[in-house]
Amino acid sequence: MWLNNILETIGNTPLIKLNKITKDLPCPVLAKVDYFNPGNSIKDRMALKMVEVAEKEGKLKPGGTIIECTSGNTGMGLALAACVKGYKCIFTTTDKQSKEKMDILKAVGAEVIVCPTNVEPDDPRSYYSVARRLEKEIPNSYLCNQYDNLANRLAHYETTGPEIWEQTEGKITHLVCTAGTGGTVTGVGMFLKEKNPNIQIWAIDVYGSLLTKYFRTGEVDMNEVHPYISEGFGEDFVPQNYDMRVIDHFEQVTDKDGAVMARRIAKEEGIFIGYSAGSCLQGLMQLKDKLKKDDLAVCIFHDHGSRYVAKIYNDQWMMERGFFDVKTFKDIVNSRAGKKLVTINPKQSVSEAVELMKKYDIENIPVMNGDGPIGAISETGLFQKVFDNPELKEESVESIMEKAYPVVEFDTPVERLGSLINKGNGAVLAKDEKGDYHIVTKYDVIQSLAK
Repeated sequence: MWLNNILETIGNTPLIKLNKITKDLPCPVLAKVDYFNPGNSIKDRMALKMVEVAEKEGKLKPGGTIIECTSGNTGMGLALAACVKGYKCIFTTTDKQSKEKMDILKAVGAEVIVCPTNVEPDDPRSYYSVARRLEKEIPNSYLCNQYDNLANRLAHYETTGPEIWEQTEGKITHLVCTAGTGGTVTGVGMFLKEKNPNIQIWAIDVYGSLLTKYFRTGEVDMNEVHPYISEGFGEDFVPQNYDMRVIDHFEQVTDKDGAVMARRIAKEEGIFIGYSAGSCLQGLMQLKDKLKKDDLAVCIFHDHGSRYVAKIYNDQWMMERGFFDVKTFKDIVNSRAGKKLVTINPKQSVSEAVELMKKYDIENIPVMNGDGPIGAISETGLFQKVFDNPELKEESVESIMEKAYPVVEFDTPVERLGSLINKGNGAVLAKDEKGDYHIVTKYDVIQSLAK
């Protein structure tokens, strides 16, 4: 039996047991993996529901334009609905969102307007304000407003919650979900609480969001708000989709911990997920002491890792933000306690190069002139040449030198250095912040990886 259109594939996503990262926890942890939706995120559910409700209420008419402010995933869900139902789409988003998300939205026919992240919600440049302005300016348009549109949480009350209840045979004791618009955590929480009021609803927030303090105090404190890197959750205001009575606990997670956990999930569990899923499981791990052996925890894994390939799954991006505890060229140099690079001038003799190797017990010497490295002398290459012609000892280094060692950035990861060192090239060079050269050999790499 076939389906009539792509929208009929939304929902009924799998619940998958985590086995490695959570192995030391007292109870099973299951992941509701919602990237199996056609738009690769849980937002497909509420996007379709918002469109259906708007159609029913006469707010969205044939040939109309859907407008929404989105971090990317809601936009994808709305764009799919628009493709099938014949609407146009204009989305506003922030400049902190991944390029992949924006490109995907454009691929499915949406117009994307990028707005600054670090402005107040009511600033005319914010993606909220720009969306509201567009709705006023464009005839026959409808602003979905996922934050305050209660069709958002209704979608999860009607679909996600019942699915989790049925898939766990009513045994769920804890729902763990990142908190953004409030639709998922509130909608699922409302349904589960109706089934069993003892089920704990844990909302995971990010530092820089005001939601956690609002939950604890009822106070909207803008002093809590500061820029953060995490995507898809956390807010600088309180959306109307929230019913804080449904939520039992708020837990904040750092940008770094969420990103690192996302990579662990991909590598150790084989589930290639996005930023919010990493933060969701990290939040649970921070609360693990509250779990008991008879519990059953469910984490919401919202979206797919393909939208974060240039960010959390990019080593350089992670290192630039200090999220990656990666050994680099610089780390190897710093571990030597100030040893200086031994070099030789191209006009010096081969015998002098041999003496330097003996004196410092080294196998690789860069040949340098005033402009930097122009060649190299290695013990292996030198031995073969002198063995074939002993008279070469009195020749100048430039007459027998090998090609210069590659020069890399000072913060190049050790794993990258390993790929540059081979049989014909026994070392690499790099300049430090002062402009001084340093060397790393194959033995340095081996030792650093063994530690």
